[in-house]
Amino acid sequence: MIRALAAGLAALSAGAGCAALVAGCGSGTKTVVETGPPTSAAQSTQPETATSTGSAGATTSTSLAGGAVAPGTTRSAPEPAFTEHGGSSTDAASAAAAVRAHGYTPDDVAEYHPNQTLGVLVGTRSGSGDGHGQQAFFFVNGRYIGTDAKEPSASVKVVSQSDTEVALAYPLYRSSDPLCCPSGGQAVVHFQLNNGRLQALQPIPPTSSKQGLSRY
Repeated sequence: MIRALAAGLAALSAGAGCAALVAGCGSGTKTVVETGPPTSAAQSTQPETATSTGSAGATTSTSLAGGAVAPGTTRSAPEPAFTEHGGSSTDAASAAAAVRAHGYTPDDVAEYHPNQTLGVLVGTRSGSGDGHGQQAFFFVNGRYIGTDAKEPSASVKVVSQSDTEVALAYPLYRSSDPLCCPSGGQAVVHFQLNNGRLQALQPIPPTSSKQGLSRY
């Protein structure tokens, strides 16, 4: 009887140990399940970050394709004709030096505008005793390109100028007029840049004429 009770108690003890072991195994399983969600959340966070980065990249790409300029970038575009290049224009002093180099003395250095694509400066032949013998010297973006005519005029005056156009006035002489006193009025000639070339839009009066009007 006592041996039977002892055997029963041993069986119960073994059953309790097994139950405890099973409970322990169950507890281990629960631990895996409980630690599972954080791992899963960490894994799900990484794709969100990647998606966010990818979305930002897509937004930037779309913005650039749509015409917006990304910060820190510079958009380049075809440059229009006769655009002034910063720092390339000759200043008035340099233009005056170019006029002097051709044997003429600048009349008014202030009439040269370095901010214009087309610049002009009138000069009188150096050593001229009567103040006659003048030419208009032209510059494009600071580069000297030539004069208004091959031969000088008695006088020439700048009456207007803009970025790509200059108007010059030539006093006109009749054949009997003294050099001091032209009686034929004046001719205004507009000089304009056209595809990089300077053109006179009206005829330039002749240097001399026995019958008509002339600029000398």
